[in-house]
Order: sequence, then C-alpha cells, then structure tokens
Amino acid sequence: MSASTEDDIKYIDGESPKNESISPGANGSQYAQVENLSSGSLDKIREILFGTQVRENNKRFNRIEERLLKEFTELREDTRKRMDGLEAYIRQEIESLTEVVKKQQVSRDETLKELTQEHKNQVENLERKLFDLDEQTNKIARDLRQQILDQSKNMNEDIGKKYAEILATVERETQEIRSDKANRITLSALFAELAMRLRSET
Repeated sequence: MSASTEDDIKYIDGESPKNESISPGANGSQYAQVENLSSGSLDKIREILFGTQVRENNKRFNRIEERLLKEFTELREDTRKRMDGLEAYIRQEIESLTEVVKKQQVSRDETLKELTQEHKNQVENLERKLFDLDEQTNKIARDLRQQILDQSKNMNEDIGKKYAEILATVERETQEIRSDKANRITLSALFAELAMRLRSET
C-alpha cells in the first residue's frame, strides 16, 4: 500500500494527511477526489486493493470444493460398487456352501440309511438262522426222547432177550446226542464270532 493511499484512508476515517501543506499541484486532484468520496468509497478501495485476490481465492476455493465434491462422489460410487460386488460375492459363496452342505447331508443320510438297512438285514438273517437251528435241535431232542421212550417200553417186554441190543442202541444214541451237542456248540461259537465281526464292521 502506498503512502498516498494510506493518507487517503486515514483522511476518510477523520485523520489529516501526513503532508500538512496542500499544494495545488499533482496532489490537489487526489484530495479533491477524497473530499467527494461517499460512504461506499471504502468498499471501492477495498475492492481495488483486495478484490482481485479475493476473487482469485474464491475461484480457487470453488475449484477445490468442486474437485473435492467430485472426488467424494466418485469415491462414494466406487465404494457402493465395491460393496455391491462384495455383497453379491458373499451371497453367492453362502448359497454355494449351503448347496454343498445340503448335498453332503443327503449323501450321509442315504449312506447311513443303507448301512442301517444292511445291518438290520444281517441281524434278521442271523436271528432266522439261529431260530432254525434251535428248532432243528429241539426236534432232534424230541425225536431222541421219543425213541428212548419207545425203546424203554420194548425193553420191559423183552428185557432179557434185548438187553445186549438195548445197551448197544443206547450207546449208539448217546454218541449221536454227544455229536449233535458238539455240533451245536461249534455252530453257536461260529455265529457268536460272526455277530462280533458284524458289530465291529458297523
């Protein structure tokens, strides 16, 4: 700011210029202009002194604001797109994992069902075989008892004559009974071992 301008401003504010003597020369026109200044002259002076800088600053601030707004808008749009893409990816992964879990569950259920049915069939077959074996053993025992009863009746009628024959017959039948019992014990052990293997496999 020049000295002349400072003097003009102070004169407007009620102060006298620095130069006490006013010459009618070059400065005369300046003081004449100062005397004619209205109340808006200070604003004009400020406009002259700072107007260009203020306008440049305003333009700069506007450009910065526009750039920041544009960058913020782009960032928000990019973030939204990224979030949408991430959400779609997560949804797709969840659906894929859910489908895999469902298929695995169905496969496990089917396998378990097959194993359960197979085990059930094996148990039923074993029970049926044991039942048949028990029926056969009971039939043999009944037949033997009946034969013994029949032979006992015959021995009472002809005990003397048939004594040796009856002893031989009793001995023979006794051996058969022992053999049948041995076979039954062997079969029982075999089925018990088979049942243990089936339980270990399941």
